[in-house]
Amino acid sequence: MNKNKGVFLAFLTAIISGFAVFFNKFAMSFWTNSSVFTTAKNLIAVLFLVSLLLLLGKIKDLKKLSKKQWFQLIVIGFVGGSIPFLLFFKGLSLSSSISATFVHKTLFVWVALMAVFFLKEKISSLQFLAIGVLFAGVYLFADPFRLHLGYAELLIFLATLLWAIENVIAKKILKDLSSLTVAWARMFFGSMFLLAFLVFSGGMGALAVSSWSQIGWLFFSGLLLFGYVITWYSALKRAPATVVTSILVLAVPITALLNNKVLILPTALMVFGVFLICGLFKKLKIINSFKIKNLKLKI
Repeated sequence: MNKNKGVFLAFLTAIISGFAVFFNKFAMSFWTNSSVFTTAKNLIAVLFLVSLLLLLGKIKDLKKLSKKQWFQLIVIGFVGGSIPFLLFFKGLSLSSSISATFVHKTLFVWVALMAVFFLKEKISSLQFLAIGVLFAGVYLFADPFRLHLGYAELLIFLATLLWAIENVIAKKILKDLSSLTVAWARMFFGSMFLLAFLVFSGGMGALAVSSWSQIGWLFFSGLLLFGYVITWYSALKRAPATVVTSILVLAVPITALLNNKVLILPTALMVFGVFLICGLFKKLKIINSFKIKNLKLKI
């Protein structure tokens, strides 16, 4: 039951991610610097997370954390909430959306490889097949003939690797800590590192907003990020890292659909791959078998 809830939350995260990618391009157009936009957006997410901690009375739980746990949470903030954001949005500003999407959505491959060695997750031959099917879907969606891999894509790849490492670390930490605590730490400490970067790079002044439209888009982007981290860490806590990161691939066709772009074959491959890796076909078979048996009994 816990794993099923994790899978459901991962699907919800994929939906939020699909919408976030679509709307962030509008929000980012109000900012001249991608690093400043990233920092501002992340700070809004922190505001929502702190509000939720206060609302649920969970602030007191932070006082119970050990020094080791605080260190682990700071590492999560650095590895997952700061450096990869800077690398990703810098790469995104230099790369085509097609190449960027392809590189970023290979996250599930790197998580799967790391999960086997560091989390001791067992991946069946059917799940390995699912990973291959998912990769084929992502590759075809990226349009192989227009795919370009260069400096910008290298930045996005490094960001993706850091997020993969973060997911492995987070999976270990989530055994003892709540998903809300880990989500807060990732965004809070990550934002502190991002603010430090802006101070040293002379970009703090650019954080000032200049219009209501800018404020509106900023809060909306921050809200989407808040929803993403809440559902994501809740999913990661309950289900295998390999499974939940694979489900995130479905964000790609969702964003494409919002852009009035529908690619049937790649989308079908992604959906098929997700069904395989989640074992949904097996569950549907069991359900249908149960219905048939009940029908025979009634007859």
